[in-house]
This record gives sequence, C-alpha cells and structure tokens, in this order.
Amino acid sequence: LIDLEDNVQRRKRGENEYFSALKQDLLPRATRGPMARMTRREQKVSLAQLLFSEDDGSEDKGPSEVFMDSVGDEEDPAVLKHRKERLSQAQAALRLSLLLREPACTALSLAELCKRRLALSGKMGAPSALRCAEKAIEIAGDGFWDGDEVAIEAEDDPVLDPKYERNATTPGLAHPTTLKLLPLRVSNLCKRSALLQHGNALAAEGKQEEARASYEKVLPLIAGEPRCARVDWERHSVYINIGNTFSRTGDFDLADEQFKIAESLGTDHLNAEEGSKFDGSGMVIGAKRARAFAMKKAGREQEAKDLLKEVIEAQIKLNMEEEAKKKKQQSSQSAATEAVTNGAKP
Repeated sequence: LIDLEDNVQRRKRGENEYFSALKQDLLPRATRGPMARMTRREQKVSLAQLLFSEDDGSEDKGPSEVFMDSVGDEEDPAVLKHRKERLSQAQAALRLSLLLREPACTALSLAELCKRRLALSGKMGAPSALRCAEKAIEIAGDGFWDGDEVAIEAEDDPVLDPKYERNATTPGLAHPTTLKLLPLRVSNLCKRSALLQHGNALAAEGKQEEARASYEKVLPLIAGEPRCARVDWERHSVYINIGNTFSRTGDFDLADEQFKIAESLGTDHLNAEEGSKFDGSGMVIGAKRARAFAMKKAGREQEAKDLLKEVIEAQIKLNMEEEAKKKKQQSSQSAATEAVTNGAKP
C-alpha cells in the first residue's frame, strides 16, 4: 500500500526522472550478496516477505496483535529456534529497508523487531523492544531521525555508545518536507503499528498505565478507516490490549468493558451480510479468551474454566470449518485444472 501511494504521488507530480532511474537500475539497492541479481522492485518484494509472510507453523500467524507474556524458562527448543529465525528476518528487513532508503519500511521493520524481541525474550527483551518501538514512532513523526542510530537495532546484541552524538537529519514521515511528497496516511499507517508495539513493550515492563496510553493513541488514527476485517482486527487488538492492562492491575470490570467492545466488532461481522464470518468468529473467540484469563486473575476460577472450555470448543469448530473450506477450494481447483488438461470446458 505504501509503495502504491508513493508511485501514484510521483506520477501525479510528473517525476519522469525517478521512473527513468528506476528503469535504468540507478536507484539504491543491494548490489552484493544473494540479492545482487535482483532488481530494486524484486528486493522490495523480498522486504515485504521478510516482514509479513507467515508459514503454517508461525505462532504469531494471524491478524491479532494482542500481547501475551507467555515466555517461560523451559520453552520448547523448536519454538525458540523458530522465534530466533523470525527475529533474524526482521533484522534483515531493517538492514534492507535502510539500504533501499525506504523510511516507511524502516519504521515497520522496527515495529516488527519490537514484536519479535518480546516473543523471544519476554520481559527480558522489553528494554530493547521498547527502544525499537520508540525509534519507529520517531520515524513516523514530524521531526528528524538518525539512520546510524536505527541501523544498530539490526545487530543481535546492540551496544549503544553513551558518547554517541546523534545526527538526526532525516525528516520523519509526518515532517512538512515529507508531506510534500507523501500523504499523511503513510505516516499514520506506520505510527499505528509502532504505537501498538510500543504499548506491548511497556506492558511487558509492567508499566500498565503507560501501555494503555500508547494503545489509546492508536484509536484516533483508525477512527476514519472503513469497517473491514483487516482494520477491525487492529481495533480488536487495541481494545483487548487495553482490557488486559486493566486486568493486570486488578480491575476486572474496566477490563471487561474493553473486551465487550472487542467482542461486538466480531458480532457485527457475523450479523452483517457483507461481514467476514470467519474473522467475526475469531474476534468473538479472542474476546472471550481474554475475558476468561481476566476472570482467572480476578479469582473467578470456575467461571474462567467454563468460559475457556467454551472458547476451546468454538476454536476447534472454527478450525474444522476453515479446513473443510480449504479442501473444497482445493478440490474445485484440481477439478478445473484436470478439465483444462483433458481439453474439456471447466
């Protein structure tokens, strides 16, 4: 979406030199290593894959961005290996986005680094995760940022020199200079992601009020967005995260108010003719799961068990329905392919 916005704006401004340079391969791209043979466009596709591709084994697969501090001392080695690989992908994305001089992708890479550091190390990784989120917010903002200061986050164990003098000369995505070239929407897209992960990092540090304030800053940025599954999942994640901050400080009633809002987003999809039934069911299940965990923290053990049982049964049913739908689609595709191969009309 960001890339499309950029191209549209450049064409409107008649930047023929840019497209000529792109065609002649004169714009920044990786010229060494495994990507050297790729065009800039292909490298940008690889960047998107590093950031957003998911395989069936990904524990963070899906649209939800709810923070759960579930990192323990005895994690399964295969799970830890997978989390380290996901972290390495985000680090590679950060290096590539800086090389390509794509600030929006740099901000998104930092937000993903925050998320994946929390997944790998939990509270222990919160300080470095928080640092990444703060830098992502800075890039999305109206000030200036320092590329060298950002680049260090691509290292496995970043060591920050206390004597380092900042050289913040690159304008942020909401800076007036940038807004002459790109719409504010690009800044908002990056800021939404950064603020959400910023809240998650603060929650991991136990700073629930500060985390809640960060989550709440996301809501005005998506207030004017359409009611579609992708954006509603973002809203859903924000409300669940806000509710969890109340739950962690012992206020179940305020937490449940947020869970009810999140649940209503899913119910809307289930009731609307044009709604996504699968996503709607997932949102309702997610809200009930959060409520069950909050009940357990509030000492309402039996209610929590009963609700969690309902959640598990609903999730199993939803998974089975989705699997059946996939098999039906695969069967239809196979039949169409066979018909074409045999010369028949599909």
